[in-house]
Amino acid sequence: MEAKAYLRYARIAPRKVQIVLDLIRNQPVDKAIAILKHTPKAASELLLKLLNSAIANAENNHGMSKDALYVSECFVCPGPTLKRIRPRAKGSAARILKRTSHVTIALKEKE
Repeated sequence: MEAKAYLRYARIAPRKVQIVLDLIRNQPVDKAIAILKHTPKAASELLLKLLNSAIANAENNHGMSKDALYVSECFVCPGPTLKRIRPRAKGSAARILKRTSHVTIALKEKE
């Protein structure tokens, strides 16, 4: 049995989230929380809230013990891209792509 939590339409590029997710994959929840608290990346704050949500889901919905949980699966998918325009020289314009992310974290109990 596994407990999941989703973060949809986060206004941060998937590449930036992926770097932090690689640090916590297959880690026990205590260690994952410590890693996220001490990683100076913008995605760390969002992922910490998401991880706490997944832990709460595991305890309340599935009756799992927090001590035995580990991050079994975590991944990010690109969401819709907001397209904006920046003025450039001679009346032209440049595209700015503001990317969004869909993040999923799944927790399982150690056997």
